[in-house]
Amino acid sequence: MRDATRPTFAELFTPKLVTVLREGYGLANLRSDAIAGLTVAIVALPLSMAIAIASGASPAQGLYTAIIGGFIVSALGGSRFQIGGPAGAFIVLVGATVDMHGMDGLILATFLSGLILAAIGFLRLGTYIKFIPYPVTVGFTAGIAVIIFASQISGLLGLTLPGEEPRALLDKLPTLFAALPTIDPATVVVSIGTIAIIVGLKRFRPGWPGMLIAVGTGGLAMALLDLPIATIGTAFGGIPMGLPLPHVPAFSVEKIMAVLPNALAFALLGSIESLLSAVVADGMTGRRHRSNCELVAQGVANVGSSLFHGICVTGTIARTATNVRAGAHGPVSGMLHALFLLVFIVAAAPVAAYIPLASLAGVLAVVSYNMVEKHAFATLLKASKGDAAVLLVTFGLTVFRDLTEAIVVGFALGSVLFIHRMSTTIAVETATPLVAEDRADDEDGRTPYDESGADPDIVVYRISGVFFFGAAASIGSVLDRISGRQRALVVDFKAVPFVDSTAANTIEGLAQKARRQGTALVLTGTSTGVRRELGAHGLRPPLVHFAPTIEAALDHLREGRRAEAA
Repeated sequence: MRDATRPTFAELFTPKLVTVLREGYGLANLRSDAIAGLTVAIVALPLSMAIAIASGASPAQGLYTAIIGGFIVSALGGSRFQIGGPAGAFIVLVGATVDMHGMDGLILATFLSGLILAAIGFLRLGTYIKFIPYPVTVGFTAGIAVIIFASQISGLLGLTLPGEEPRALLDKLPTLFAALPTIDPATVVVSIGTIAIIVGLKRFRPGWPGMLIAVGTGGLAMALLDLPIATIGTAFGGIPMGLPLPHVPAFSVEKIMAVLPNALAFALLGSIESLLSAVVADGMTGRRHRSNCELVAQGVANVGSSLFHGICVTGTIARTATNVRAGAHGPVSGMLHALFLLVFIVAAAPVAAYIPLASLAGVLAVVSYNMVEKHAFATLLKASKGDAAVLLVTFGLTVFRDLTEAIVVGFALGSVLFIHRMSTTIAVETATPLVAEDRADDEDGRTPYDESGADPDIVVYRISGVFFFGAAASIGSVLDRISGRQRALVVDFKAVPFVDSTAANTIEGLAQKARRQGTALVLTGTSTGVRRELGAHGLRPPLVHFAPTIEAALDHLREGRRAEAA
C-alpha cells in the first residue's frame, strides 16, 4: 500500500507547462507570456553573445544555447518562470575546459553534464542540492563577479597582449598591467559609453531595455563612424542565419574520462544555479517549483544544447526575475523568448556583425557589478565570525583557486559551523524525581528521602534538543557521572525530536554500564522515530525500560521498590 504522504512519480516530474495548460490557458495568458518572452529575449540577446565570447566560444554558440536550452528548460522544467540559457557563473569553467580540451571537449562535457543532471533529478537529489549555506552562495557569486570583471578589462580598454591572456587572476593582472601602454582610446569611449547608457537608463528609464539599447548604439556608432575597433564581424565573421544541424559530439572512452571532471563541475554548478534561480522566482511569485523535475529538464537542455554546438545551460537569475517582472503567466513565456531569439538570427544576423566587442564587454562589466550582493556581503561580515569565515574562504577560493573547490570547501565549512552550533543547543538538566508530599517511610521506619524530598536512589535527566553525533560526547560525559549508589536512572527524551546512530550508541553504552552497576535504566517520552533508532542498537527490555512520562517511570520504580520490600 502506497504511503499517501509521499508524492508520486507524476507529481514529482510533471512539467509545469502541463500544470499550467491543465489550469486553462487563454488568449489573455498568451498575450502576457508573449510580452514577457519578448522582454526577456531583448535582455538575453546581448547577454548570450557576451557570455559566450567571454567563455571562449563564439557569439553564435551563446545564441544557440539560449534558443535550444531555453526552450527545453521552459517546456520540461519544474518552474513556471525559469529562463534557461548561458550564465556568467560558467564563464571560468567553460573557458578552462576550452583551454584544456578544445571546443570538442567542451561540447562533450556539456553533453555528459546533461546526463548527470538528469540522473541527479531522477534520483531525487534535488532537495539536497538546495542545502547550500547562504554565505557560500554569496561568497561564490561575488567571486565569480570579480573573475568576470577581470576577464573584461582587456576588452574594455582595448589592450594589445603579447600572447594568450592568462585565466588565473594572479597571472592575469601583471599581464594586463604590462599592456596598459597599448590602451585604445576609441575602445575605451565605446565601453564607457555602453556602461553609461545602461546605468543611466536603469536609473531614469528603468522600463527600457538598457543593455539592448546600449549595444545597438555601439553598433550604430560603429556602422556610421567606421571606428577602428574589434566587432563580432571582424572577430568571428558574424552570426550564421539559422541553427546548425544537430550532431552527436565525437567521443571515445579516453575523451570521456578526460572531460568527466569538467562535466561533473558543470552539473554541480548548474544544479545549484538553476535551483537557486527557481527559489528566487518562488519568492517573487509565491509559487513552488519541482526541484527534481527542474534538474531533469536542465539535463535534457544541456544534452540538446550540445547537439546544436551550444554550451552549458542553466537557470539564469537575472532573466528569470525579468520574466516575472514582465508579467509572465507560465512557461510559455520562456519558450517564446527562445523563438524570438531564433527570429533574430534568421532575420537580423547581418546586423550583429557591427556590434563592437567593447560594448559586450561593457555589458558584462555591468552584469558583474550587479552580481555582487553588496548588502548581503557586508551583513555576513558583521553577523558572526563563523559566517564571515565561510564567506571569505568561499570568495577567496573562487577568485584564486577553483570554483568547484570553493563550493565543496565552503559547504564543508558551513556544515562544520552548523554542527558546532547545533551541538551547543542541546542541554541536559537534572530533575527532582519525588517531592515531599510523595514520601512514605519504609516499613522499618527509615525514610529513603533527603530533607528536600528528593529520592537519592533515583537520578532523573532531561535531554532537550537534537541528540546527534556532534553532541553525543558532551551528553555522554554528563550521563556517565552516575555511580553505583543509584538504584535507578531515568532519562527523559520528550524534548528530543531526533537521535542518530552515534547518540543511540552512547545510550547503549550507558545502558551496559548501568546493568553492570545494577542500576535500572528507564527511558521516557521517546517518539516513534527515536524508539526505532534506539531499538536498532539493542535498547529494549530487559536492558532498558520505556515509560511514556517521568511520572509513569517513577510509579514503575515505586512499585518495584514495594515489591522488593514485600
